[in-house]
Amino acid sequence: MVDIARNHRSTETPVGTLAPPLTGPMPAGPQPADAGHNAPTGRVRPEDRAPTRHPSIDPSPREATAARYLLAGIRIALGWVFLWAFLDKAFGLGFATPSERSWFNGGSPTNGFLSSAKGPFNGFYHNIAGTGIADALFMTALLGVGLALLLGIGMRIAAGAGALLTIMMWTAVLPPTTNPFMDDHLVYAAILIVLALLGAGNTLGLGRQWAATPLVQRAPWLK
Repeated sequence: MVDIARNHRSTETPVGTLAPPLTGPMPAGPQPADAGHNAPTGRVRPEDRAPTRHPSIDPSPREATAARYLLAGIRIALGWVFLWAFLDKAFGLGFATPSERSWFNGGSPTNGFLSSAKGPFNGFYHNIAGTGIADALFMTALLGVGLALLLGIGMRIAAGAGALLTIMMWTAVLPPTTNPFMDDHLVYAAILIVLALLGAGNTLGLGRQWAATPLVQRAPWLK
């Protein structure tokens, strides 16, 4: 009896002793939610969230389309302003330039405007008024900017050249007669830059086709 009792006590697990860990495979079936690191937590990761559109800030598709066509219309209208100025001064169509004073008839498209220049740069403009180089550069700018805007190609160059031309014309009339400093020349310059930045040549124009040409692919500044 004593031996049986002694053997019985030797097989009991002492209180406070941990049971040996299980080394066999995990049982099949659903596991508790905290059994692994990949358990669903009910939270949505930031990258899984759908982008939120703010109606008060982001335009609707219809508004975006309307804006694109509005910019295209402004581009075409401004292009016609430049091109018409070239045609009238070159051929003397009788609007701002009579036939006998047309460029192709020996007249100077810059003499009248630059000869009457005022302000801090009047000396410079008086010296170049009516010269062949001034006439050629002025008419080339009118033609190039006008065609580029109408076709929607070379918008960056057209915006830069057109803005430079209109700002120079602004400096020839300082100060403006109806405003301390602002006139339509500065507005034209700003509009040209906005049209180029917003890709206005891609709508109702050849901007996309022009950008896909090998030449523009090699020289993106020609867009």
